[in-house]
Amino acid sequence: MKSFVLTLNMEKEGVLTLARRVKDDLESRGCTVEMLGDCAALLQDQDRPSLCGLPAADCLLVLGGDGTILNGARLAAPYGLPLLGINLGQVGFLTEVDVPEIKEAMEALLAGSYAIEERMMLEAAVYRGTERVASFIGLNDAVISKGAFARLISLETYINEEYVNTYRADGLIVAVPTGSTAYSLSAGGPLVAPGLELLLITPICPHSLSSRPVVIGPENTVRVSLPSVHGEAALTIDGQRGFPLQQNDVVVVRRSGHRARLIKLKNTSFFGLLRQKLNQA
Repeated sequence: MKSFVLTLNMEKEGVLTLARRVKDDLESRGCTVEMLGDCAALLQDQDRPSLCGLPAADCLLVLGGDGTILNGARLAAPYGLPLLGINLGQVGFLTEVDVPEIKEAMEALLAGSYAIEERMMLEAAVYRGTERVASFIGLNDAVISKGAFARLISLETYINEEYVNTYRADGLIVAVPTGSTAYSLSAGGPLVAPGLELLLITPICPHSLSSRPVVIGPENTVRVSLPSVHGEAALTIDGQRGFPLQQNDVVVVRRSGHRARLIKLKNTSFFGLLRQKLNQA
């Protein structure tokens, strides 16, 4: 690898100093490093446009936590670009490198001593009548939820063309395996090994004892309509991108044609990571 794009969470303490250190180190080794978005101006690289380096880069370096990785994955996936997460957050399920390991990690990257783990992503679209009014890709989940002051919402749910249930709930989560350790877990969904290919449907606080998470194959499409909305409702992707929903809107979620490509430098197992990150040791 010789060409890098660097993005970071600018709210993290000391991140600009760290970004400058990583950038200078890579450039001293003959690599090119471009900054993404507002990072460029803060590091006095104002002449570098936001996304210009992504199509031609070898790697997207992400300095932050899991949220920054999720954003980076959505940016990188359309270009098939692998990404490496450097953990400045708290949990760090998706990040691969801690700050003290950065020098060794850069050396491993340049030497080609890494593997790439591909992760299934989802795409979600909102239809208003016959018009598609919004579409997104995500690595964790698509969540349909009520607003802060709304009553329970009705979520008429189909898998392909077959009616499944009308959930009366605070919302509904459609997650891929990577997202099983995120919001779906908090809502009572199962843990799923990230290498599997499936869609996980988890109702949020359903007003029914019989409403339970459903696991379906990746070839299926989930369609959710909102026959009645009293108050606010929204579609949220990875907890980061939102779109307001109206009565009779239809949300369609399926496997994306894009895949997240995460660089792995360690042999940490999924279950070892669970013990470490969820304090199960």
